[in-house]
Amino acid sequence: MKFKQLSALVLAASAFTAAPAMAWESADGQFNTSASVALSTDYMWRGASSTDNEAAISGSFDVGHASGLYVGTWASNIEADDSSVEIDVYAGFANEIGNTGISYDVGAMRYFFPGNDGTGDWNEVYAGLSYSHFSLKVSHSGDVLASGESATHYLLGFNHALPMGLHFHANYAFYHFDDIDDVFTQAEAANIDDTLEDFNLGVSTEYAGFGFDLTYYNTLSEAEDLVEAGNNGSDALVDDRFVFTISKSL
Repeated sequence: MKFKQLSALVLAASAFTAAPAMAWESADGQFNTSASVALSTDYMWRGASSTDNEAAISGSFDVGHASGLYVGTWASNIEADDSSVEIDVYAGFANEIGNTGISYDVGAMRYFFPGNDGTGDWNEVYAGLSYSHFSLKVSHSGDVLASGESATHYLLGFNHALPMGLHFHANYAFYHFDDIDDVFTQAEAANIDDTLEDFNLGVSTEYAGFGFDLTYYNTLSEAEDLVEAGNNGSDALVDDRFVFTISKSL
């Protein structure tokens, strides 16, 4: 996997998709499905553009059980050397701890990139907690970006309702690599630290059955330097930017 694809898949935060509304529920209330589709001016994944600063269309489909078990898939177009599509397949368990108001979510995900003969596909496990306006998610892979190396991604989130049906959301993330030099060949030459950071701030709302979101993304210096070192002096994939998304639950 060449650097252009790596840099488009590595840094920190997540593209916005509206929480899909339940589309179907079994007669006994034990099973349900949900789906959504979204159109964005960019697909930012953990701080970097996965679409080479171009628009993205994405969609999801999930099946849940009343116990908290769920399986699902999410897909988007991307711009990479060997693939034009990313497909994520995941399964997990989400519920609340008693009546504490603390929710948790644990699961595993497989990243697929059709067209690369499976050589760029990789796995990740995750665990998250949320309470009131705050959330924490930790994701770990022993084969990050199909490199054979380990890395852990930490995501801190905050959300709060605003007047006029608006919602504010903010995320700060850092991605720690056990040995970043073994994942990115240019990291050692550029003297890059093993931890990459970014943050985003945004507002979202719903109108006429559609979700709307405007988010500002900023990737911090170490990550910018890494991308610049691997892209002939260009850090365009991690330039700070606003991303606008319109989504629809199906």
